Amino acid sequence: MSSIGTGYDLSASQFSPDGRVFQVEYAQKAVENSGTAIGLRGKDGVVFAVEKLVQSKLYEFGANKRIFTVDSHVGMAVAGLLADAKQIVETSRSECADYRSQYGSNIPLKYLNDRVSMFMHAYTLYSAVRPFGCSAIMGSYDPIEGPAMFVVDSSGVSHGYYGCAIGKAKQSAKTEMEKLNLANMSCRELVKEAARM
Repeated sequence: MSSIGTGYDLSASQFSPDGRVFQVEYAQKAVENSGTAIGLRGKDGVVFAVEKLVQSKLYEFGANKRIFTVDSHVGMAVAGLLADAKQIVETSRSECADYRSQYGSNIPLKYLNDRVSMFMHAYTLYSAVRPFGCSAIMGSYDPIEGPAMFVVDSSGVSHGYYGCAIGKAKQSAKTEMEKLNLANMSCRELVKEAARM
């Protein structure tokens, strides 16, 4: 039996009667089922840490990494479907390169965050595509502006943070972060806290 006309078609552009978009919720479930990634913004930089879920002893060490260098001053940690996350990383790298070729300087993280979040949100609007099954934490350091960090959700919503977590154990990590005075901590101290979490 065909699903055409039966009401079972779950396109990304279709709302349920109570105003939910199921495809976006499924994408968020993919993030919640992946290994935890955390980002900590201190006074002199940003620290990323990810939980490595080893599913097989046959995996090569260092394969399937979830922390990426986007540009000389921007890093990214991801949770969710790794293939989807790599597309977000490539889009981010492209935005950085375009900005540098046009303006001759590093892209501000706030601008990159806006571009990436708009890109991810666009994939929740049309029936021909599906939302990205990943979330990303972006961090950068600028000598004048200082450190900055943003989280982009699979729905395209983004927020700035001093400390954030995405993935399976995000709630317990957030509870630990709330005990810290992140704005006054150095990167050296943050690395120890990230390893403890």
